Amino acid sequence: EEGAPGRRGERGEEEPAERGPGAAFHMFVLMEDLLDKLKLLSYEEEVLRRHNMRPLSRHYFALPTNPGEQFFMFCTLAAWLISKAGHPFEQPQECDDPNAVISSVLSELRSF
Repeated sequence: EEGAPGRRGERGEEEPAERGPGAAFHMFVLMEDLLDKLKLLSYEEEVLRRHNMRPLSRHYFALPTNPGEQFFMFCTLAAWLISKAGHPFEQPQECDDPNAVISSVLSELRSF
């Protein structure tokens, strides 16, 4: 039967959607899009030079290499983006409590 569930490309109501073969690479595509958008916002001049940081690679957040460094870069970018959106936000320090930093970032984003 053509409409029978379980055939290729179709799924029954109880079955979860299957991930395609490219799903494993979706995070890499998202990271490349993020990097393009950051470059359009001049993150290299406004963030990297000011904080003496290295440029992000195309897969920086897609692969867990150095969680502490990646977390600090994420917080630095989040603080910069919040400030760029017109809400003053203090730049977090590496020694700050990660839970407090994330809490303040989320709190500020909720106020948007």
